[in-house]
Amino acid sequence: MAEHKGLLRQRSRDFGIVFAAVVLVVVLSLSTSTFLSVANMVNLLDQIIVVGILACAVTVPMIAGVFDLSMSAIAALSAIIAIHTINAFGLPAGLLASVGTGALLGLFNGVMVTYARVNSFIATLASSMVFVGLATVITDGQIVKSDDASLQLLSRPSGFLGITWGTYVFIAIAILTGILIAKTIYGRALYAVGGNAAAATLSGISVVRTHITAFMISGALSAVAGLVLASRALSAQPATGQGLEFTAIAAAVIGGVSLNGGAGAIWRSVLGVFLLQLIGNGFNLLGAPTIFQKVVQGALILFAVSLDQFLRARDT
Repeated sequence: MAEHKGLLRQRSRDFGIVFAAVVLVVVLSLSTSTFLSVANMVNLLDQIIVVGILACAVTVPMIAGVFDLSMSAIAALSAIIAIHTINAFGLPAGLLASVGTGALLGLFNGVMVTYARVNSFIATLASSMVFVGLATVITDGQIVKSDDASLQLLSRPSGFLGITWGTYVFIAIAILTGILIAKTIYGRALYAVGGNAAAATLSGISVVRTHITAFMISGALSAVAGLVLASRALSAQPATGQGLEFTAIAAAVIGGVSLNGGAGAIWRSVLGVFLLQLIGNGFNLLGAPTIFQKVVQGALILFAVSLDQFLRARDT
């Protein structure tokens, strides 16, 4: 019976997010002639890249029942490390240094949460301040620029409809993290730990290892998002991507990732990003006052959180 209820709750979320996306697409298609144009679709995809990667990043720890508020700080610091490394040793070394830095910063978050037993919200909020501070010290508060124009590859259009290479990177990340969560033993461990950590421990699952690796994955993916941002202007600074972590978390919540852990999916988080971006795109195309954009997005987030709490209460 409980399993049947859980399935119904899952399908309610699935159908809800898909229905909302379809309705928005239909409304915008009928309201403006430019929405379905190739140029607008390519632009929409390009605007989704960074927040989409961060949404994939934050979905992993959220399913495991922890938060990562340091994503934008990790993106900024990793991008700065990448540019310094690229200038000294070339692009491949810079890419590796960036992702490695992100993973190490994620490891730091994981250790603080698991071994120091600091609440993940507080731990990652504090670590984000530390990481931004380190970025400011390294750059002396200035913008650092890359001498290697090849870094711009991620922002350059490919030969297919002008879609940027960064879009393909985002799609690859979404597919790979989706498979990791939905089709692997580690993914099942994430759901088990997020759903009931004590029961997961009794089942032989290491909560500490699961949380630490979740933060490391989040950190590595945040670094990739930082690389995309750096590629657009061949530069980085301590404020790179500031505030985007909240948009990513909002997208994940809208997509049905539970704030309590144990529920969620990458494809729904990506669809949440798509919904948020559709709202912004629609306001621009229709010439509507942008002041109401935040109102609509905030109302959507409140509805998603309320729905999650209602479905959980109904199942208990």
